Amino acid sequence: MTRRSALAFSADQSAGQALSALRHELAANQISGAALEARCLVEAVCGFDRARLVSQAHHPLGMAAPRLAALAARRLAGEPLARLLGAREFWGLAFSLSSTTLVPRPETETLVEVVLRHCEETRGRKHPWRLLDLGTGSGCIGISLLTELPRATLLGIDRSADALLTAKANAREHGVAGRASFVVGDWASPIRASFDLVAANPPYVAAGEIAGLAVEVRDHDPRLALDGGTDGLDSYRIIAKDLPRLLAEEGRVFLEIGAGQRDAVRALLEAFDLASFSYHTDLGAMVRVVAASRSR
Repeated sequence: MTRRSALAFSADQSAGQALSALRHELAANQISGAALEARCLVEAVCGFDRARLVSQAHHPLGMAAPRLAALAARRLAGEPLARLLGAREFWGLAFSLSSTTLVPRPETETLVEVVLRHCEETRGRKHPWRLLDLGTGSGCIGISLLTELPRATLLGIDRSADALLTAKANAREHGVAGRASFVVGDWASPIRASFDLVAANPPYVAAGEIAGLAVEVRDHDPRLALDGGTDGLDSYRIIAKDLPRLLAEEGRVFLEIGAGQRDAVRALLEAFDLASFSYHTDLGAMVRVVAASRSR
């Protein structure tokens, strides 16, 4: 756990001096990537890009000093960098965040990769794919797919109206708003259409394990997006029963899962006549995605 610090910055302190002091403090608090995080924070408060920070390292902080001190204190208390900056990169795109959206994580890019591979191996990227993103949050999964599938359309659903406002803003930012629709709802309950592709990153942390998560996740990601119930599988049960009506005849579902959940999720899907299973690992060699289709 990180500790609080009395790190302060003065108006006449240069950006370079502030960067060095902040980098040292973050590293002393065992924050990985301290150099990168310090640079991002200094750039944010000064309004610099990387090149300007290098060329104007001598520039005084001025009015940015108190803001940098406030952000440093929040980071040292465990608030994630992405929350401080209000955005996170995913699939090479910047996604705005809100308090009701998860911070997108690199392992979820595995889900995007797997969906795209399926598209390439079947009807091609230019097919007018119908995509459903369950629990869309910031929209990072569905919007990333739309940027790669030029004729696809997306329906994103989430229980949080605030999350959907964030997703809509991200869709506009990345030029796909004309092909994306968003609906407030509890999983697939309000949906009466069928889809070629169904993707979801449901809550999969067992309720009793949430207290042991890193402070950045436990205290700053929305609990609804983390809590998967007693065994971590509650959301998969809800999704599984709706898949027979959600999937088009040749449709396929892609679900992100947690460690050790592969067989349990497969059993839930098999109970509703899903078949043709495939499993896909992330960069850490853990099975991260389960994919399946309707039985024929």
